[in-house]
Amino acid sequence: MGAVEITRKAPIGRPRGFDADEALDQAMTVFWEQGYEGASLADLTSAMGITRKSMYAAFGNKEELFRKALERYTEGPAAYADRALRKPSAREVATAFLTGSVMATTQPGCPAGCLGVQGSLAAGDSGRAAQDALIVWRDDGRARLRHRFQRAVDEGDLPPGADPELLARYIMTVANGIAVQAAGGATRPELQRVADAALRNWPPI
Repeated sequence: MGAVEITRKAPIGRPRGFDADEALDQAMTVFWEQGYEGASLADLTSAMGITRKSMYAAFGNKEELFRKALERYTEGPAAYADRALRKPSAREVATAFLTGSVMATTQPGCPAGCLGVQGSLAAGDSGRAAQDALIVWRDDGRARLRHRFQRAVDEGDLPPGADPELLARYIMTVANGIAVQAAGGATRPELQRVADAALRNWPPI
């Protein structure tokens, strides 16, 4: 009887052993696989192993959870972008960025494709905030590439006539295409050949 009383008095919501980082990783995977609108609260809380009440308490509403999951994705599976920007030459930046995209979008044990692309597919009014967040996320990625390529022009690593904005948009467009192809079942070797072909005449003037 005493054990029953203790159970009844235990707080309802966050389970014992709740790991916020692990739960966020699970939410990230659900959004990555199903997109923002496709991921129901039931899907999310089930994968996270917590109640809806615990989810709201720890992460906020679905939109806030998505933003946190996107940050987690940026720091985890998409961390190749930051690493690429630190390469010593513009060509190495572009090569590392596209190769990283291929690796991240075809990673065993993870959903195929990219959260930054998959997350906003078929987003209606209810997913507008998530779609806007992803637009900002992709624009930020392009801006960082543009700044890095501008530095390459200033340092003489790229020709004076090179257009940093065009180069950044080119790399982002190829990377996004790689993600879409990966989600459609393209293999890592197939996509690596695409990345290699895209850089064969670097920089594309």
